[in-house]
Amino acid sequence: MRRKLVEQFTEEKMAMMDAVIEEYRKIPGALLIILEKVQDVARYLPIELQRYIAWKLGIPASRVYGVATFYSYFSLVPRGRKVIKVCSGTACYVKRAEEIKERLKQKLGVAEGEVSADGEFSIEEVRCLGACGLAPVVVVGEETFGLIDPENVEEMLERVSS
Repeated sequence: MRRKLVEQFTEEKMAMMDAVIEEYRKIPGALLIILEKVQDVARYLPIELQRYIAWKLGIPASRVYGVATFYSYFSLVPRGRKVIKVCSGTACYVKRAEEIKERLKQKLGVAEGEVSADGEFSIEEVRCLGACGLAPVVVVGEETFGLIDPENVEEMLERVSS
């Protein structure tokens, strides 16, 4: 099982993920923490990795899958090092969030859910970021940008790329 994952992830990343699993495996209720820390290393939780985690923890794979799919924090598909989240809530939508998302996709050369060629960015649409007063809102990694004008998308990308 591990051999197949080494084809997807480096031996170094596998060692880091194994260390996380070992560190928390005996702590009751630590599955959420394990998934969070493993995703930090792998950048996503493919089905094979979920099965591996379940096997290492001695729990059903369905339990791991249930947690990984319940929380929007987790991704089953690859993500860039910096995830760009474009809010599509009502306030953002009426203030041209869709146009912002399209410009980002064009500028980065990726579709929603894909990763840029350099592995740096991926784009996701989210329902609400809870910052309606700043609409339209975009979050890049940990940085929030409000009152974005679609014409200034390039400036925002330059700021987060430096």
